[in-house]
Amino acid sequence: MAKISYYTEEGLNKLKNELNDMKTKGRTAIAAQIAEARDKGDLSENAEYDAAKDAQGMHEMKIAKLEEIMSNARVIDESSIDNSQVAILSVVKIKNRKTGMEVAYTLVSEEEADLKTGKISIGSPIGKGLLGKKVGETAEIKVPAGLMEFEVLDIARFA
Repeated sequence: MAKISYYTEEGLNKLKNELNDMKTKGRTAIAAQIAEARDKGDLSENAEYDAAKDAQGMHEMKIAKLEEIMSNARVIDESSIDNSQVAILSVVKIKNRKTGMEVAYTLVSEEEADLKTGKISIGSPIGKGLLGKKVGETAEIKVPAGLMEFEVLDIARFA
């Protein structure tokens, strides 16, 4: 059975745009590479042609993978999210009990995770440790560096 993935509206639109680009611009670019390599003569000893055909195969495989993800993608109903505890699409402000450092993360699906924008996966060690916690509770999270303790300071809905 295929894995169902949950997305924000924004994340699903980004995925749709990526798939559309791959089907249009990507296929056109690879077809041009194949045509250019074909024009260079004998196909039996044409490494450029073989490389372009391999690239086409890889590209089609990526398209098929994205189509599979899209067919099993679901948009999360943000109005149904309970803000009393940490859940997917929660914006959670936490404090490292050891260092006192405060940081805010948005919990998202694995496919949408992007640490640079403060989005962490619900499948990551920190994400798993925070799920279900309420304001004031402490999450003890086992990470490669050891055991970390985070206090949940605030929970808000993803905007």
